[in-house]
Amino acid sequence: MSKPRIGFVGIGLMGHGIAKNLVTKGFPLAVRVNRNRKPLEDLLAAGAKEVKTNADVARDADVVFLCVTGAPQVEEIVNGPDGIASASRKGLIVVDTSTSEPATTTKLRDDLAAKGVRFVDAPLARTPVEAEQGRLNIMVGADDATFAELQPVLAAFCENIIHAGPPGHGIVLKLINNFIAQAIATATAEALAAAAKSGLSIAKLHQVISAGAVNSGIFQMMVGKMLEGHGDLTGLKFTLVNAMKDLRYYTHFAESLPVSAIVGEAVHQSLVNANLMGFGDKYVASLIEAQEKLNGVRIVPR
Repeated sequence: MSKPRIGFVGIGLMGHGIAKNLVTKGFPLAVRVNRNRKPLEDLLAAGAKEVKTNADVARDADVVFLCVTGAPQVEEIVNGPDGIASASRKGLIVVDTSTSEPATTTKLRDDLAAKGVRFVDAPLARTPVEAEQGRLNIMVGADDATFAELQPVLAAFCENIIHAGPPGHGIVLKLINNFIAQAIATATAEALAAAAKSGLSIAKLHQVISAGAVNSGIFQMMVGKMLEGHGDLTGLKFTLVNAMKDLRYYTHFAESLPVSAIVGEAVHQSLVNANLMGFGDKYVASLIEAQEKLNGVRIVPR
């Protein structure tokens, strides 16, 4: 059987690796880029086709992937001028791999369903490194039939494909996952400030946590990388402005249920503070720098 035709919007750090794996594994691929054309070069060399508008991406595709920043960008791609909705037709599947808002996902899914289009929330986990390797994790919110239809396509760029549940559950799973991750990151940075202020050895703190149940991948990407790399704060390649956005989406979601989100709100405000202090374009480990500035202590080896 021929492979489904793929349309792709969002050739950024994550999207490039996804698109590269799709085209090199034999999927017909049409892509649209916004500004930076450099990531497009190897895709075109591998056989991808460039199109001009979001509508063009959808016009000849069986499955369209979106890999953008968040809800406003997704809404613009779908419903904006020359958007996907204007070229949609019965049978098309739109897979949103962005970390968006549940309310936005629900509205777009309902609007497109009226046109016979299935809108699937399928956010990603891991980093651009695993995207290039075809080893991402993906959380899919879809009915059983749609999930089964998409699995062979997702396998081209994913190591772990998790069927989170019915439509909408993919993005909910991602937001809860990211809340836990950022809670660990913010608590780690705050703990380092307390250690530094008291004079406790950061290396000894790292040694104890590394040997016990408190240890985690995030702790090592922040503290282990910082110590081993003599101040390297790039171990967790996710910007603080995006982390703040994700926690805002999480707290909005918690409020909509409603459910108590005391820790979630505290984590969100910690990320807001780091952004207000000018660290938004830096990676999550720069929460440590924010704590240095806030508390007047030296944590990062220099």
